Amino acid sequence: MSSKTNKSANESAPRPVRADAQRNIETLLRTALAVFESSGIDAPVREIAQKAGVGIGTIYRHFPQRADLVVAALCSEVDACADAGVEFAATLGAGEALVGWVEHYVEFVTRRRGLAAALNSGDPAFKALPVYFLQRLRPVVQALLDAAIAAGEIRKGVQPDELLCAVGALCAPFECPDPPDTWRLVTLFLDGLRYRGPTDF
Repeated sequence: MSSKTNKSANESAPRPVRADAQRNIETLLRTALAVFESSGIDAPVREIAQKAGVGIGTIYRHFPQRADLVVAALCSEVDACADAGVEFAATLGAGEALVGWVEHYVEFVTRRRGLAAALNSGDPAFKALPVYFLQRLRPVVQALLDAAIAAGEIRKGVQPDELLCAVGALCAPFECPDPPDTWRLVTLFLDGLRYRGPTDF
């Protein structure tokens, strides 16, 4: 291979992010999530910069478009939710791991209302979010379900998308005078997964 080719390959290779820069990005994303939680995903970038203790130029250097910051912050939360499922599967029994992850998912969905808003907004700027959400969570949920089914903890035939959508829907705000407790509804759903009649779905 010629030196010219080597040079071209080196120039095209992505440069690794320095550890301190990566920490700064992670801090920025955590701050953005906190602001989105309190003020919604339409919160001003300037507010995020002030609370993160950085200049607004720093944010735009890493995230040229405002939507880039929203997507990166929410994808980091999806990553954390997926990682939690892997950890539960490695440290708990099959049934406990599934219930533990569902509890974590309920907290994730109810705490990050902005995620649901962005996922369902139809805004082209957020079109990557639903795909990323399913790509990261679907295999984790599938593994948890497969283990619980094999252990006889839940009925056969439950699909990961069914669990993700059903629990997500139960976590949505209810428009009634005295809305029921979200976790009680989710517990009833989990009880339904455990019930096995003459035939499974």
